[in-house]
Amino acid sequence: MKLYFSPGACSMASHLILHELGIKFEAVQVNLREHQWSGGDFYKINPKGSVPTLQLDNGQILTEGPVILQYLADQKPEAQLIPLAGNFERYRCQEWLNFITSELHKGFSPLFDSQTPEDAKQKSRDTLMKKLSFVSSHLATNDFLMGHRYSVADAYLFTILNWTKMVKMDLTTLPPLLGFMERIKTRPATSATMKAEGLLK
Repeated sequence: MKLYFSPGACSMASHLILHELGIKFEAVQVNLREHQWSGGDFYKINPKGSVPTLQLDNGQILTEGPVILQYLADQKPEAQLIPLAGNFERYRCQEWLNFITSELHKGFSPLFDSQTPEDAKQKSRDTLMKKLSFVSSHLATNDFLMGHRYSVADAYLFTILNWTKMVKMDLTTLPPLLGFMERIKTRPATSATMKAEGLLK
């Protein structure tokens, strides 16, 4: 199994879960600016040109972070990183994954674009903070998004929250989010992943 990733990008969530599950895999770094990897043109691997991209041992290519997270969790159901299919809680986890990918993840795009005017960036920050306030309210009474058990949704949220400092967003007004970040940082898989991506020494 190969995970094509870019350091600190949304692919870090999949990287985190691979370490959590102890699945044997090869991490392959991609230069997203040039869409290149050590083997050449990344578009030949994933025509979308995006990470994460997961190449299975049978050669199949799987794309889209929330899908990859669910696939990985299903490889080791005993780890309970996602509720089993058919269980209503599975839909709750998918609900969080969809919220993160559509309302949070994509909301950062204008902030990473050097062509976005500053007033538009501030509007994006304000919108994101309102949505993060909703998440913070939930985490005020829950250790994790699914309650008291760590899940793939938490790996995704942690990855997204790591971007806030890069785009001048202050989370000190949302203490539950800071507490959540600290809880995730203490997990061995988190430090292993961040070291592997060059984000920690």
